[in-house]
Amino acid sequence: MRDTQYGNWQRHAAILPSAYVSMIDKAGGIPMIIPPAGDMSNLLESIDGLIVSGGPDVSPSRYGQEPGPMTKEFYPEQDETEMGLISSALEMDMPILGVCRGMQILSIAHGGSLHQHLDDTPGHEGHGGYDGVSTDHDVIVEKDSILAGLMGTSFTVNSTHHQGVADPGTLAVSAIAEHDGLIEAVERRDKKFCIGVQWHPERKGHHLLFAALVEAARG
Repeated sequence: MRDTQYGNWQRHAAILPSAYVSMIDKAGGIPMIIPPAGDMSNLLESIDGLIVSGGPDVSPSRYGQEPGPMTKEFYPEQDETEMGLISSALEMDMPILGVCRGMQILSIAHGGSLHQHLDDTPGHEGHGGYDGVSTDHDVIVEKDSILAGLMGTSFTVNSTHHQGVADPGTLAVSAIAEHDGLIEAVERRDKKFCIGVQWHPERKGHHLLFAALVEAARG
């Protein structure tokens, strides 16, 4: 939750871009928004799949670091809600799709860590757009991955993030950026469906990811 324009007023609000809702609806699912309000894991009994969306930075305390100079916007309550949802969903083997921040916090939930600012990280300077700017680049996908089975072994994604996954923990890396090797997708192959992607598929028209999530949720 954060301050945003709401009608004619500036209000503290829980918000989600409508593209997520549209993509789930087009895939034949019924979208439901879960607000960041502490432990919301009891709501998982009412749904069949979980998307952890993009958003602000994850608090560095979640992966044992102090905030760097470019880590300025993070919300511990949102972190707490999402970590709880991820943990419970994994226990239930509920299908999960993590998008951008969602992939990052999914990695942290598996013992991983982040690069706090890519432009200050050797080898990843100028990785791509952030702070409202979006750029495109290609990714290379592991041939035996679940992601490759859905989308192929090479395609173009968008980049609109200043942080990235440094260590995915126990997750398998399924895609990297072609130009600098940054981790772009992760997955768990022992679960019904558990994929995280660094890009925003809801903005890129990558409907196959959402369709696969809905299909797994139905199963």
